[in-house]
Amino acid sequence: MDKLRVAVVGLGFGGEFVPIYQEYGKAECIAVCRRNEAALNKFADEQNVPKRYTDYDEMLKDPEIDAVHINTDLFSHAQFALKALRAGKHVASTTPMGMTLEECKAIVDAEEETGKNYMFMETSVYTREFLFFKKMYESGEIGRLQFLRGSHQQNMSLPGWPDYWYGLPPFWYPTHAVAPLSEILRKPISRVRAIGSGKINDEYAAKYGSPFAAESVQLEFKDSDVHGEVTRTLFDTIRQYRESFDFYGDKKSFEWEQCTNEGPVIFSGYEDAERIQVPDTDDLLPDDIKHFTFKNQIIDDQHVSFLQGDGHGGSHPHMIKEFVESCLEGRKPHISAKVSANWNVAGILGHESAMKGGEIIEIPEWAMFED
Repeated sequence: MDKLRVAVVGLGFGGEFVPIYQEYGKAECIAVCRRNEAALNKFADEQNVPKRYTDYDEMLKDPEIDAVHINTDLFSHAQFALKALRAGKHVASTTPMGMTLEECKAIVDAEEETGKNYMFMETSVYTREFLFFKKMYESGEIGRLQFLRGSHQQNMSLPGWPDYWYGLPPFWYPTHAVAPLSEILRKPISRVRAIGSGKINDEYAAKYGSPFAAESVQLEFKDSDVHGEVTRTLFDTIRQYRESFDFYGDKKSFEWEQCTNEGPVIFSGYEDAERIQVPDTDDLLPDDIKHFTFKNQIIDDQHVSFLQGDGHGGSHPHMIKEFVESCLEGRKPHISAKVSANWNVAGILGHESAMKGGEIIEIPEWAMFED
């Protein structure tokens, strides 16, 4: 193949990826799938996508589709991914990989059995902030990493979200906080220990049997003396939205901004601190999609509009580049099924640890990746 032919499934958030596929010389979005036929056709007309499906299973029968990019509701990701892999399609999936250990393991097994690629489209390890720090670290500027911290804090208590969100255990949606810590070391998480804190309202708590307003998980990494801690909140905890990492080295350290648009801080020397603005990452991308590091597409049932914005820290074209190139080159993607499983399972077992009062839990061998 000299071009990957992709179908995008789910056109809310998923619609943001269609223009990137359309403009990338190595790929083409040839199909879209959505249950609402009127909205499906409107979007496809505006984006010049020739094939439209309201039935996912029917779409998978199309022999012209090489790969499926899944952006549906949380609880359908694993089911849709497994169906696509078994239909002979490469898969890109938004977070989470799955909601249970069994779902995650099934995808790991299916990637091996089918020989098709599964890439977890985790935005946090392709943001301009992460790529900026990674460059500093690999150059030796940070020195030896000593401690890692991540957080994903959000208050979703207001109405308007899909019903399945309300009461969701914080670490069932873990990877925006977990992934940067594992990825900067490029080592799998080997053990977790967690505590829960506070209490959400009784209606929310009853839905999944999870009472905690916050969960904090300690992470141990294989063959490393560097450890990490991640904090996650979803309900009844007031804080501005924040997906973040703080990385501490013996020469320099990096802390995420406290409030939006403040800029992160680089610490050096003994007490020196400098607030910075992280540069764009378009220089790492081919010319035809580099402009998508700063373009954010807003889509709803009525219209498509393009606004200058963040687009998950400019991560979207980086993820698509890696997914497409890995499929065309016949290699596993950087965030393969085992890497994804490690990050997701750490969250699932982290919540289990919190429910058990802080019990230490080992990550299963099938979710341990090798670099």
